[in-house]
Amino acid sequence: MSEKNPRSHAEALDFFIARQPILDRQQKMSAYELLFRRASSGSANVTNDIGATATVIAHASKLGLVNVLGALPGLVNVDAEVLMSDFIQFLPHDRIYLEILETVEITDSLIARVRQLQSEGYRFVIDDVVADTDDLRKLLPYVDMIKIDMMAIDREQLATLFHALKSYRKKMLVEKVETLDDFAYCLGLGFDLFQGYFFARPKILTGKKLNTTHLSVVNVLNLLVADGTTADIEAAIKKDASLSLNLIRLVNTAAFMTAVRIATLKQAIEVLGRRQLQRWLQILMYAGSDKADSMMSPLLNLATTRGKLMELLAQKIFPHNLLVADTAFTVGIMSLLNVLFDTPMVHLLAQISVSDEIKAALISRDGVYGDLLQMVIDLELMESEQVMPAASLQKFELNIDDVRRLQMQAFEFSASVSAD
Repeated sequence: MSEKNPRSHAEALDFFIARQPILDRQQKMSAYELLFRRASSGSANVTNDIGATATVIAHASKLGLVNVLGALPGLVNVDAEVLMSDFIQFLPHDRIYLEILETVEITDSLIARVRQLQSEGYRFVIDDVVADTDDLRKLLPYVDMIKIDMMAIDREQLATLFHALKSYRKKMLVEKVETLDDFAYCLGLGFDLFQGYFFARPKILTGKKLNTTHLSVVNVLNLLVADGTTADIEAAIKKDASLSLNLIRLVNTAAFMTAVRIATLKQAIEVLGRRQLQRWLQILMYAGSDKADSMMSPLLNLATTRGKLMELLAQKIFPHNLLVADTAFTVGIMSLLNVLFDTPMVHLLAQISVSDEIKAALISRDGVYGDLLQMVIDLELMESEQVMPAASLQKFELNIDDVRRLQMQAFEFSASVSAD
């Protein structure tokens, strides 16, 4: 086979990437869908852009999929042209599921190609299934996962379709799960996997009380803001065994590359320094006392990626202002606290000592930090919200390559935080 319509390296660089989380039944991270969108000047097309996918696949070695995915597998959309091409084999078969779009015509030659790729170790997902059809049955022997878009059909149809397809004993994935009610309904049906941002939508009912570890983190953060003594900070951390253990575990991750293992809180504080201690405590707000739970928490992953990307963007825009970069990190990390505590952001910020700039960014997306936060959220939600951050790029005089490179660094950072 030969590659059809080869595209230039310059075209391959003309994209943004979105990384949409896929969760299991316990709401732990299971995989990502990788979405590539063209970012040509003035482009507003955010539908499944197979041209962008194809050019990215052709230059996959420059993308750094390991950094994007961390330890998790990834789903990548493919059409017939991409499936039949040679360059698809740039993708690592042990890390990637090939997601066959609903628009693909199921021909004998395509089935033969899928069979060949499966024999080489590739795994397949059928996208946006809306009915149990003859074409679907032709592909099922070579498919690991069936995906249903819950926005494409009503709930009664969804239930009927799920029960019809479950008999084929494939993993069942539902996408566009945008609310906790959606998740509860699909969980009750028996779906295995869930894609969407329901986990980042707070209930905002009566509010959720802070547990002892969260209270300890807030107390230590307040000591840092007030420039308390190191002895006071260490004493405050020691009051909570779970917090102490989590902090020492985090300091001993590969992110710090220390020559010796850190065993005491005093050592941890010395290695981190106050600036890093503050950001790690902010991250720990999202981490449970159990390391395994923390590692696969979608909120932890999303918050750390947001915070790091905002910090890196601020460093690029304001290269000589460390305070701006630190504040940007804080805004990104804190942007999901309302979800964590099921409490309106305005109520939370009344209890935490933060600057007016941070409050404006978090509550109403005002100011430089508000603009940066909105830009990062737009990047996360390119498909579902149908937005592109072109205006923000122009405002901050950033180019596509800047953002993509910084995204990779943010993905790598979030992976290091959740590493064993």
